[in-house]
Amino acid sequence: MARREHVQIKTAAEIAKMRVAGLLVAKTLARLREAVAPGVSTADLDALAEKTIRADGGIPSFKGYAQPPYPASICSSVNDEVVHAIPSRKRVLREGDIISIDCGAIVDGWHGDAAITVPVGEVGPDVLAMIETCEGSLWAGLAAAQLGGRLTDISAAVERHIKPHDYGIVDHYGGHGIGTEMHQPPHVLNYGRPGRGIRLVEGLALAIEPMITMGSADTTVLSDDWTVVTRDGSLAAHTEHSVAITHRGPWVLTEPDGGVARLAALGVACGQPADAPTGIA
Repeated sequence: MARREHVQIKTAAEIAKMRVAGLLVAKTLARLREAVAPGVSTADLDALAEKTIRADGGIPSFKGYAQPPYPASICSSVNDEVVHAIPSRKRVLREGDIISIDCGAIVDGWHGDAAITVPVGEVGPDVLAMIETCEGSLWAGLAAAQLGGRLTDISAAVERHIKPHDYGIVDHYGGHGIGTEMHQPPHVLNYGRPGRGIRLVEGLALAIEPMITMGSADTTVLSDDWTVVTRDGSLAAHTEHSVAITHRGPWVLTEPDGGVARLAALGVACGQPADAPTGIA
């Protein structure tokens, strides 16, 4: 594998291996989305995630990660928790909550990483609008992941989608490179001027990861050294996909159809090869 400025560049065969990990993440998140309901604990979701990942020969990316070692297979961030909240039997979902579920899997040494924000039962239209804006900003960023562009083209596209809606854009935290490690250079901010940063070259894989709030963008980390919450207690949404830069366009490795439908709606061609695996069976 070639490396440019310490950024890991993958071959087409290696990106294909990342697609396998990405599809396992997609499958796991689909099952978790269906399982979210009032009365379900975040530990229940974590157990389902680990079972799903290991049943298909994968390894949870998060479990044992970093210091202090992360103790679970998913991050399950509820309401004002932005990211990295640890699943617990004591955290039982209630009607009207929202939950961000972040999931990673390793298959044959390669990582996939994605996140969704899901309403628990019925939530207000303002909350649904925030979740939809966060997801829309993710797809705006994915559409901007074009060969020959610059890293901050992605950041600027995410910000442009969010700004008219007046949500807080969480700073410091963001996306990252991904490959043989879950977190690699470069760091991908969710705001900034376009045309800066590294060149987007074929074989670069990134996890794009918007995080927005209904109030202030200021955050703090709780005493568990993991959970990031909004300082003002406002609700937060978080979405993520892993994407590969190809000469055909962006290939969303953690989306079952590779991103074909959502990118087409934005007027962007998907880089998924014709013979690539799809679906989450």
